[in-house]
Amino acid sequence: MQDTLKHIPGYLTSSDSFLGSGELLILMQKLAIAILIGAFIGLEREHSRPENEKAFAGIRTFPLISIFGFLAALVSAITTPWIYFALFLGFASLVVASHIFSAKEGKMGTTTEVTAFIVFILGSLVLWNFVIIAAVIGVIVTIFLTLKIQLHEFVGKVNSEDIYAALKLAIITVVILPLLPNQTYGPFNVLNPRLIWYMVIFISGIGFIGYLLIKIYGENKGIVISGLLGGMISSTAVAVSFSRKSKEQNELSLNFAAGIILASTIMFPRIFFIVLVFNNSLIGKIWIPLLISTAAGLAASYILSKKFIRKHHHKIEFKNPFELKSALIFGLIFAAVVFISKAAQIYLGTGGIYAASAIGGLTSVDAIILTLSRLSGLSENTAAAGIIIAAVANTIAKGIIASILGTDSLRKYVITGLGIITLITAAAFLITAGLDR
Repeated sequence: MQDTLKHIPGYLTSSDSFLGSGELLILMQKLAIAILIGAFIGLEREHSRPENEKAFAGIRTFPLISIFGFLAALVSAITTPWIYFALFLGFASLVVASHIFSAKEGKMGTTTEVTAFIVFILGSLVLWNFVIIAAVIGVIVTIFLTLKIQLHEFVGKVNSEDIYAALKLAIITVVILPLLPNQTYGPFNVLNPRLIWYMVIFISGIGFIGYLLIKIYGENKGIVISGLLGGMISSTAVAVSFSRKSKEQNELSLNFAAGIILASTIMFPRIFFIVLVFNNSLIGKIWIPLLISTAAGLAASYILSKKFIRKHHHKIEFKNPFELKSALIFGLIFAAVVFISKAAQIYLGTGGIYAASAIGGLTSVDAIILTLSRLSGLSENTAAAGIIIAAVANTIAKGIIASILGTDSLRKYVITGLGIITLITAAAFLITAGLDR
């Protein structure tokens, strides 16, 4: 029996006793985690159930199901794995029978029953030492259950173009990505087709999350909220859209100004995330100016909104960032930025990198940030400076857009707000860089 228990990953560590105090403590900790996972999901099921309506399981039953799964795994480890399958089939029969009776009463939903199967397995995973996976899946399941109304509303807002765009990119990614060569080409040996496509998928994924949030929470909400969520997709697109709208609705120019400033502010945590994923060694050199810039942008938009903004609902239009044409265009831009940056590094040195960062930041801050994060032979100090230069250039570009396309009042507040953010960003980086020396 002891030999069988040893097959439970991370369970028994002592060979002197059948179940020492240390092993018993570990077992009790796992049991507590299994109960918490079941209770967490059961609480949501109980809360979402309409009053006076009977349900298969709730706050009491789901922890019991998790315990059942835990015990089934434990007993099978002590005896034989076939016991686990027998207990699982018995539990499945109970769930199916409950669903049949519920269906006869006109209740055709299967969400609770499917959740019960998941909780049973999660309880088993905890015993098998997959604690983190079980906990993460438990949280994800609860999120899906909690967002029932929002998800149904989201489905109603998704159109056929969104579905086709996502499907086209998904298919092309699955089919094309494995076929792309994972080696570099070109005069400077820096263009890697597979890496370029990886970058396209990554940036499109960030934009797609923002697009989903716009669909779920941002449509027909306040301009500031639309700017906040729109900044995850493209702060430049927000600047163009709001600047044009300010001339159509002049009385809302200050609303649009606050939205542009907030969307521009979101660029800084976006940069932080990109660098964290692709070259976290640079984080120590840029996190302070990025944090200060984010705080300054939030403060500026908050002050503007508190003092001047009128309550108004506005719908901002965004194209699905998974649209194939946009993805290919970004891929071409990224390839061009990589090529130009490498050429500037070779022929012009550090000054060339800074110039490329400024020019690249005017068009696509994502492309130049990705390039600087991965460009070989580039010192961390130069890469960090280039990233800040690109962020400053992109902020200036949005100020120019507002000046050209927006009203006088929008221009005044956007330039003031973004100007302050630009100066603070540059000053914070220079101070931080000076302290590092």
